[in-house]
Amino acid sequence: MSSEYAKQLGAKLRAIRTQQGLSLHGVEEKSQGRWKAVVVGSYERGDRAVTVQRLAELADFYGVPVQELLPGTTPGGAAEPPPKLVLDLERLAHVPAEKAGPLQRYAATIQSQRGDYNGKVLSIRQDDLRTLAVIYDQSPSVLTEQLISWGVLDADARRAVQHEEA
Repeated sequence: MSSEYAKQLGAKLRAIRTQQGLSLHGVEEKSQGRWKAVVVGSYERGDRAVTVQRLAELADFYGVPVQELLPGTTPGGAAEPPPKLVLDLERLAHVPAEKAGPLQRYAATIQSQRGDYNGKVLSIRQDDLRTLAVIYDQSPSVLTEQLISWGVLDADARRAVQHEEA
């Protein structure tokens, strides 16, 4: 594995870990010692080669497809990715259930599937937003505005939706 590729792979690993709100020691604790902080850190820095098997296991631990961890094929990387869609679960808990019930159930299902119960934030994908838009019988952009008005999504989410609709 080239050192540039290893660094790009490491950057992806670090991005997924931090997106989930985990420190290196948090990974070690959450995995009950299966993933040592020093090993994950060396993968993230590109100092240590990761086997395909270990990468698949790490992807499973993070609850993401392996391809999400692989660097892109465009030289130098692609254009700046759109902002992440991150639900503020603490604020969601304060939105009346008659408004937010479907979103609360959907978020709980994602948390269950990922085994991610930090309770503060939850990253969702564009596909999740499209599914929620169908549930709420709104376009993704209208639903995004509604979620921003509830304080559940950051205003930067508008750019992610605009990027998707472009």
